[in-house]
Amino acid sequence: MKSAFRTLDDANLAGKRVLLRVDLNLPVENGRITDSTRLERIIPTMQEIMAKGGRLILLAHFGRPKGRDEANSLRQIVPAISHALGKDVAFAEDCIGPAAIAAVEAMQNGDALLLENTRFHKGEEKNEPDFVGQLAVLGDIYVNDGFSVAHRAHASTEGLAHVLQSFAGRAMQAELEALSKSLEHPKRPLAAIVGGAKISTKLDLLGNLTRKVDYLIIGGAMANTFLLAREFPVGKSLVEGNMLSTARAITDAAKAAKCEIVLPTDVVVAKEFKPGAPSREAAIGAIAEDDMILDIGPRSVARIEYLLQSVATLVWNGPFGAFEIEPFDRGTNEIARTAAKLTKAGKMLTVAGGGDTVAALNKAGVGDQFSYISTAGGAFLEWLEGKHLPGVEALRS
Repeated sequence: MKSAFRTLDDANLAGKRVLLRVDLNLPVENGRITDSTRLERIIPTMQEIMAKGGRLILLAHFGRPKGRDEANSLRQIVPAISHALGKDVAFAEDCIGPAAIAAVEAMQNGDALLLENTRFHKGEEKNEPDFVGQLAVLGDIYVNDGFSVAHRAHASTEGLAHVLQSFAGRAMQAELEALSKSLEHPKRPLAAIVGGAKISTKLDLLGNLTRKVDYLIIGGAMANTFLLAREFPVGKSLVEGNMLSTARAITDAAKAAKCEIVLPTDVVVAKEFKPGAPSREAAIGAIAEDDMILDIGPRSVARIEYLLQSVATLVWNGPFGAFEIEPFDRGTNEIARTAAKLTKAGKMLTVAGGGDTVAALNKAGVGDQFSYISTAGGAFLEWLEGKHLPGVEALRS
């Protein structure tokens, strides 16, 4: 089936100056990159462009600078890219103007160049046509391999796609294909796990999912609000008292769409939230006034695991409990391992994303066993909410 997006399979790269938008907003402590996952994912696109005789010109931002700021210079990322590619990467002191033009003119086919932080210029985030034009003169082709920045209509993430021949890089292509399989053209039954603290931050997400999934499994402190809306006591658990009518409205909408909402039937409670705090299992109708719900209970875990046996596609965003602290990580860990097992057996397609989700799955030891893990954060969430992402729309065939 032909992709809905233009990919590198459609591009003639030999001898071309290829502006590649990537996400190099990597976590750096004392000059050392602490997590290179995003860099590792874009290396195949870089290698392919160079191997096919393209001149690789990297566009990226770093941090949230207000104008030029050496602390946010991309120069500090050059050694990591050079090491990952196994070849020297040149650096330009600016992303537009004489310094950038001179650096591009010095390139040979197969060379790699990193331009300075695009956010050093106001025109980047404002998507100013003049700034887009100054970037465009540096390249013949534009490739976007940064899904994590595709929800921003910035000059280097969206503007360039309208003035140069544009294509999706391999990491972008993999993300779009995984998300398409999970929500746009899923094998059914389709289930979604949504956790986290607040309904208020995931209203659009819950609204979109109730229209698309067969089962909406709600965990985390968000489940407490749904339980309270159904008049179950939640003690002193984290809850959004002003969202009870919203929880009921979401429940009604799900019922109308024939989407089953799955809430905990039992939970793990403690009197205080700290490592090693004494805890006990409790049915949802037997929670004391001074109890805090910190995880789902074993009956809830068993019920969800049983449900997953019949599910063909699973989308996961947010943990079930306070997964950072034992023993309140048990529910998330057990369900994550079951999902991984079903994925490995070829019975289920699993797509997960969001910072806490990735951390929780890694903690459970299954971060590499899901069909696809998105590191895109906000862009992943907006996709789940059913929103059109400017940087993606610009690449449609």
